[in-house]
Amino acid sequence: MPTLQNFLDLPWMRTVLGVVALLALAWLAGQLVRRLLLRVVRGVTRRTTWKWDDALFRRHTFHWLARMVPALAIQYGIMLVPGVPTHVEALVGNLMTALLVFFVVMAISAALSALEDLYRETPRGQQRSIKGLVQLIKLGLFVVAGLIIIAAVTGKHIGLLLSGLGAMSAVLMLIFKDTILGFVAGVQLSSNDMLRVGDWIEMPQLNADGDVIDIALHTVKVRNWDKTITSIPSWRLISDSYKNWRGMQETGGRRIKRALYIDAASVRFLDADTLGRLARLRLLADYLPSKEQEVARWNQALGEAGDVAGNRRRLTNLGTFRAYAQAYLDAHPGIHHGLFCLVRQLASGPQGIPLELYCFTASVAWADYENTQGDIFDHLFALLPEFGLALYQQPSGQDVRAALAYRQEQPARLAAGG
Repeated sequence: MPTLQNFLDLPWMRTVLGVVALLALAWLAGQLVRRLLLRVVRGVTRRTTWKWDDALFRRHTFHWLARMVPALAIQYGIMLVPGVPTHVEALVGNLMTALLVFFVVMAISAALSALEDLYRETPRGQQRSIKGLVQLIKLGLFVVAGLIIIAAVTGKHIGLLLSGLGAMSAVLMLIFKDTILGFVAGVQLSSNDMLRVGDWIEMPQLNADGDVIDIALHTVKVRNWDKTITSIPSWRLISDSYKNWRGMQETGGRRIKRALYIDAASVRFLDADTLGRLARLRLLADYLPSKEQEVARWNQALGEAGDVAGNRRRLTNLGTFRAYAQAYLDAHPGIHHGLFCLVRQLASGPQGIPLELYCFTASVAWADYENTQGDIFDHLFALLPEFGLALYQQPSGQDVRAALAYRQEQPARLAAGG
């Protein structure tokens, strides 16, 4: 026992035991805070109706604050340990100060993330993202914290570090070029309301065609329709052009701009029998009588010149079909009747006469849009023969084979008939 007592009375031994006791005390204080304080905080957040405390706890804000307790215990307890040199005391104090700064900045960063989560749940947050702004504030905090930590560890004045950073400004501009460009682009996108989370954008030069799922400081993520993810640098959305389909979604109508190509050889004037048959169509019940009266008045005004067929006005099957298509769209329940609706004839070309339908569907959903468009054109395709019209279609291999077979059979038929 005297030998043990003499060993414990050694100065360096008392210093070692003091350090071990300090570390054990710091560890014990950290465990008590984590187990007791965090448990109390968790219980409070579960019982309250507020959302901000839940967001702070979910982002581990209180966990980072709890980690400050061991650092504080070591920072103030090192002075009570016997035999510790002054310069070691100062070094440990500086290191713990730097650690405290790091924990505080991480807690503030977690609180900013919680604030962003709360904002995202609001109606305005679902339209405009502040993630880029939050990331920029975090970046500024980390830069300031880094300077404070370096100054605390090295013992240098922070003004000297700032003057050194001023000399390195050109290098820093090069390093943070994407960050600066992303921040400027984010400000322009947000202030001009050019992009929101949930917008459908189309940017063919970057193979992006889908919904915006995230707007960050550096990148904008787009989930394409094939479920792939395209990351677009924020500044590209300012320097390059892209198509935003938000206007279509807000107006509630999706455009149909598609043509039927009519075979020009099938266009002709309507005779009395065809007019009588078409008059039984419900959608032409108002059009045909008024149009026939208008044509009759025109022809009567011609006088003797009306005896020549080429001088008279007559109804055509193409014009009547165009009127039918317009009436069909006006009565269709799947068409948005508050937006522009038109059936127009375009300039004829090698593929026939284009008869274009320009209108908007009542639903912007993709499946509903395609179903409505398909139903309309199915009906018009099937009704073309009623007007004596035919679609233009290039000859297929089956048409060529049928023509060759007919030509081969023709001499045999002539011989049999002779």
